[in-house]
Amino acid sequence: MFQPNMFDSHHLLEMTHKMPESEMEMLKDDDFESKSATDFMEAVSGEDQDPNERPNKKKRYHRHTQHQIQEMEAFFKECPHPDDKARKELGRRLGLAPLQVKFWFQNKRTQMKAQHERHENTQLRTENEKLRADNIRYKEALSNATCPNCGGPAAIGEMSFDEQQLRIENARLREEIDRISGIAAKYVGKPVLSYPPGPTRSLDLGGGSYQPQPGLLGDLYGTADLLRSVSGMGEADKPLIIELAVAAMEELVRMAQAGEPLWIPTHDNSMETLSEEEYFRTFPRGIGPKPLGLKSEASRESAVVIMNHINLVEIFMDVNQWTSVFAGIVSKAMTYEVLSTGVAGNYNGALQVMTAEYQVPSPLVPTRENYFVRYCKQHGDGTWAVVDVSLDNLRQGTVSRCRRRPSGCLIQELPNGYSKVTWVEHVEVDDRAVHNIYRGLVDSGLAFGAKRWIATLDRQCERLASAMANNIPAGDVGVITTPEGRKSMLKLAERMVMSFCSGVGASTAHTWTTLSGSGADDVRVMTRKSMDEPGRPPGIVLSAATSFWLPVPPKRVFDFLRDENSRSEWDILSNGGLVQEMAHIANGRDPGNSVSLLRVNSANSSQSNMLILQESCTDATASYVVYAPVDVVAMNVVLSGVDPDYVALLPSGFAILPDGGDQHGGGVVSEVGCGGSLLTVAFQILVDSTPTAKLSLGSVATVNGLIKCTVERIKSAVGGESA
Repeated sequence: MFQPNMFDSHHLLEMTHKMPESEMEMLKDDDFESKSATDFMEAVSGEDQDPNERPNKKKRYHRHTQHQIQEMEAFFKECPHPDDKARKELGRRLGLAPLQVKFWFQNKRTQMKAQHERHENTQLRTENEKLRADNIRYKEALSNATCPNCGGPAAIGEMSFDEQQLRIENARLREEIDRISGIAAKYVGKPVLSYPPGPTRSLDLGGGSYQPQPGLLGDLYGTADLLRSVSGMGEADKPLIIELAVAAMEELVRMAQAGEPLWIPTHDNSMETLSEEEYFRTFPRGIGPKPLGLKSEASRESAVVIMNHINLVEIFMDVNQWTSVFAGIVSKAMTYEVLSTGVAGNYNGALQVMTAEYQVPSPLVPTRENYFVRYCKQHGDGTWAVVDVSLDNLRQGTVSRCRRRPSGCLIQELPNGYSKVTWVEHVEVDDRAVHNIYRGLVDSGLAFGAKRWIATLDRQCERLASAMANNIPAGDVGVITTPEGRKSMLKLAERMVMSFCSGVGASTAHTWTTLSGSGADDVRVMTRKSMDEPGRPPGIVLSAATSFWLPVPPKRVFDFLRDENSRSEWDILSNGGLVQEMAHIANGRDPGNSVSLLRVNSANSSQSNMLILQESCTDATASYVVYAPVDVVAMNVVLSGVDPDYVALLPSGFAILPDGGDQHGGGVVSEVGCGGSLLTVAFQILVDSTPTAKLSLGSVATVNGLIKCTVERIKSAVGGESA
């Protein structure tokens, strides 16, 4: 299916030129007359004839039949710029010469351009009338102005120098906003200033800030790999990017606010589906037709979150904060180029080209990579929108497995520091490589859809609100005695979860090796050498992961794994010892969202000086239980309020996802997709403290046996079938 393409340079060129009125008057709405091919050739050869010699016959014109017009009209909607091959095929089908088809399409494009210009002139005329009315109103206000000193009538000349400068600066800033948010065609031929990315602006919320963590930059953001995937962007591309961003912003706002027939609710109003036919009718332009082999995924979700709109915009426009908040979804991301930093000290009008990789926490689901432009705009007092749209058409010679149509969120300010966020997620993707047990989850939209983004944002906003607390709630127990120690422990747990999420998926930053077999629950391993990385122990680290299905609801699996009283049933390394919770920090409304410090009372004397830091978090789309052993001495320093960045961690844990089916309240789940759980188990073990050492097969076999034994224990404990 063909669609007009905003990257078509011929289309952009035609949009930048006006057409003479005489030509506009000659256009008709439906019927077009065009010369036949023979007449065209005669006209060309006739140029060499004597001008005084009368032609032997009158020029003939060919009037197309109604059927021919209807066929070409339908083809024009799909592709207004057919190539030679398409014109020949269409002419053969309709009994027309290729030149006749070419002339008809030229005439049709001229007509559409004229209609567009008439519509644009009407809009400009309306805007002009509005500005004229505003001008009259401002003049009346100035004529009635009073002097702030004496109370008498004030003249413009009586304004202070500072006030005049502020007015001039205000006018300049308004022009800057208009230049970014206006019609992109005005920019064609003008270079767009490129600003180098500035220093990261951390979101300071009283101690709970999202910043890039030391030791994670290489694995988490994969800067070198992303840079290699992006081709150079020339000055000629920038006007196209601006035009695309402006059109995408308009589409996002309409998609977020529209109802039927664009969004069709299900019979129980539990979710909405996008009508593709209505979508292409409403938004005929965009990034072009859907490529062959890709399928569409569209979803919309909204929620009220406990964060003000200014801080939300800050998170979305700072790539490091954005990656930290959505660590479970964004495996790596970077800002490739900043086209505009915004105006008036905020992100209104900010425009930046980015790359990102999106993941599901399992090696069985391929990641999705996008090269896109992100545009932020303020639409009114307290209302902002942030939109992403793919730029894959600018990368020559690349085949994209995932394309991002206008997606993002509309943020509305609410009282008491809350915000309403409406999220629209619209992608086209080739997901044929997804493993069968994750097929239902991906198809349901819970893996990459708007509901997962909104649920993650809501949970992270609650976590930030907890980190902001200056007093220790009564529910927090144990050895935490100061607010500083509480915040330091939360920051350490945040880094632990980010490290776990970055190493559990199918990111291109690392390569998994399957040990044996071809089943879903086969163990996959990878190794990493750590040398002088802050926050990581030096040596060779072996990571192992496996994913499998359990016929029980996710909540039951999550409650079992996070409970310290049942830990001895699956944790082989605890040697059956009693696990005691020494500290507890609640960081959300759900009791499952918490950070704990555990002590294992093991008979093994070598483990007597080890503690376990654990964070558990859950929402409607995913749950995590992440833990790491920590040294007693180091933990005492953290609890005193010292920055925990130097504390070495090797996180292990679990990612629990729904299988895409309806949740049952505890009934029997018979098969995948009927309300069961998808569990990923991931371990990290330091097999040698010397980074230059070689990995032994014995170490791999030990880790393989450890993870398989853990899986068997979990299946036996929660009621799953033994493998």
